[in-house]
Parts: sequence; structure tokens; C-alpha cells
Amino acid sequence: MDPLLALQAGHLAPGTVPFAAGDANTTGIFLALFVLLAAAKVGEEIFRRLRQPGIVGELIGGFIVGPYALGLVSAASLEPGGAVAVFAELGAVILLFYVGLEVRTDDLLSVGKPALATALIGMLLPVLAGVGVGLVLDVGVATSAFFGLALAATSIGITSRALAEMGVLDRRFARIVLGAAIVDDILALILIGVVTGVVEGDLSASTLLVALSGVGLVVLGFVVARRVRGLPKTAFTWPLFADTPLVVAFLLMLALAIVSSVAGLAAIIGAFVAGLIIAETEAQHDVEHETRTLVTIFVPFFFAYTGARVDIAAFLEPEVVVISLALGVLGVLTKAIGGIVGAWSAGRWTSVAVGFGMVPRGEVGIVVAGLGVSLGILSTEGFNEVLAAVVITTIAAPFLLRFAVPRALREPGNEPQGEPGTAAA
Repeated sequence: MDPLLALQAGHLAPGTVPFAAGDANTTGIFLALFVLLAAAKVGEEIFRRLRQPGIVGELIGGFIVGPYALGLVSAASLEPGGAVAVFAELGAVILLFYVGLEVRTDDLLSVGKPALATALIGMLLPVLAGVGVGLVLDVGVATSAFFGLALAATSIGITSRALAEMGVLDRRFARIVLGAAIVDDILALILIGVVTGVVEGDLSASTLLVALSGVGLVVLGFVVARRVRGLPKTAFTWPLFADTPLVVAFLLMLALAIVSSVAGLAAIIGAFVAGLIIAETEAQHDVEHETRTLVTIFVPFFFAYTGARVDIAAFLEPEVVVISLALGVLGVLTKAIGGIVGAWSAGRWTSVAVGFGMVPRGEVGIVVAGLGVSLGILSTEGFNEVLAAVVITTIAAPFLLRFAVPRALREPGNEPQGEPGTAAA
């Protein structure tokens, strides 16, 4: 076994590496994290110097050092539930917390109608497209349904990172995207529960419970946020253990992420709600400033981890390539059209920016694909096809936003609200 991969997997015998005095498994985890972060930052550096989205550089950097390219990070270290996966999840949670800090409840409520229309249309079209591809290929109703589900939910983490890089999280089109993406995620999780229940022959009240939990958590978050409006910063620093408001804010973020996860929702939804609550208090500025450093360090793990799991070799078969491209292109077009139609009343280029902001699928699509495999519905080829489509939408979105956002900024209604959004490098 290659020494680097053996170290990451914790299989090296004592004395085979200079730092064998430490636990080999722990050292391997640290090594995998170091390689992923370094690759992400090098990729970001290159792309930003080329005036391209840094997020794409992080994804590509992760792929290059991953098990399917240079192999500097082993497949074993990327297993779901492992330490590296936890770091990636924590990065996504911190990112959505930061995004919540930059958004006010009044701003989200002001774009309620276009956000809801965008979410509904942007959910229906991709599902129909995915199901249509599956039925044309005659892969069965269940597999077709999972094709549709994988294209259904927008990755709020990837979109918000791209918008943050451009410093436009405070603009109207960004608020529409964020509002729509939250509704989108909740609807997608409900659909996943319904389809899974039908496939397993066990469609129960648990699906309804997830739906109510999702709506309830977001509504409760809005209510609490408005009730704590103007809460003094001293409320966060009153505990002797809290030298900075970030300590209490971070605890709230983790608590709501746990509640969200236990309720059957993505942990990032709870983190976003926690950010919304803190954003209404006097501690918002301090917490946002200190969280920006955490974003810079932890968020790249999420994107590098996602890139490292891409297996290019799986796409050497022509049939897999064709289906992957079909799903990817339809994934881009259907979400873009959904956003344009749903937010058209906000302005032509504003609606285009919304549509492009809804394009990336990211972690939700990967979760759906993995669930399909575990249920025996998706084959290995089907999983790779869905994964490729997710990657296509993820990489396309930042470039599409770079095209649409400058034009949307020139339209009325997209003036900065409060402090300008800052780049989450």
C-alpha cells in the first residue's frame, strides 16, 4: 500500500513514518484534512487570479488530490460519517450560518411571492425533466423518480458561496434566491420521503411530520428573530465563558443544526435560521466579522470534499456520458427557466440572476443518489450519471452568475440594503 494512503487509513506499522509516536489513524485524518485544505486554497488562488469563481477552483483542487486522480487523499478517508466528512458538513453549516447573518427577516418577507413562485416552478420542472429522461431510457418508474428527485433541490450552500464571493448577498435577487432555496429544500425533502415510502411500501405519517417540522422550524425562527430584534450585545457576553458574542452564537448555530437534523431536515437549514436570529440583534456585526474567518478556513473543506468524490473514470462509457450530459443540461435549463418565470416581475436580469442562482444541486443531489443506491433503485452507472449531473450544475452556476449579476445590479430594486455583502473568500 502507498505510504500516504496507508497513513490516512491508519494502517502504517510503527516506525514507518517520522511521526509514528502519535496515533496513526488520527495522523491520517489530519493529513487528509491538510491535503484537502491546501488543494482547495491553491485551486482558489489560481482561479481568483484568473478572475474566475474561487469555488470552482476549490472543487477542482479537491478532485485533483482525491482518490480518483492523484490519490493523495484515500477513498477510505472520505467515507460518509468519518472525520473528514464531518469537517465538510461543519463547513456547510458555518457557511449557511454566515449567510443568515447577512439577511434580515424583513428582506426575506419582502420577496416572499417571487421566492415562493421560483421554488414551486423550479421544483416541478426539474422533477418532470428527470422523470422524462428515465422513462425515455426505459429504466423504470422508481429509477426515473430518483433522477427527478436528484435534480429537484437547489444547493443553498453553493449558491450562497458564489453570491458571497461577489459581495451581493444584500441585493434583492440574492434574497429571492435564498428564500426560494429554503422552500426548495423543504419541498425536496418531503418528496424524497414520499418517493422512498412508496418504493419501500411504507408511506407513513413520518413524511407529514418532516413537512411540518420544516415549515415549523423556519416559521419559529422568523418569530424568534423578530422578537429578539435589538437585543443588546451584552446578552451574549454576560456569561463569564463568553469573551466574544461568537461563543453563544456558535452554540445556538449548533443547537438549531441538531434540531433540524433530528427533525429529518438538512442541518444547514437550522444553521441558516440561527443566523437569521443573530442578525436581528446588536451582536450581528461582531459575530459576522468573527465568523468570516471561520468561513475562510472551514468552508473550503466542503467543496474540496465534494470534488474529491468525483470519479472521472466512471464516465468513460459513452452511454453514461450521454445520460450525464442530458441530466446536467436539463438540470441547468429547468432551474434557470423556473427562476426566470417565477421572479419575472422583479425585472428581466434580476429574474435571470435568480434562475442562475437556483442552478447548483450540490449535496442534496448526492444524498438522493446515495439513497437510490442503498434502496437498490439506482445502479452504479445511475449513481455516476446523477453525480455527473450534480457536478455539471455546480460548476456551471458560478460562471452563469458572473454573467447575469452585473446586469441585474443595474436594474432598479437591487440597491444595497444595510451593509454591503462581503466576499466570503
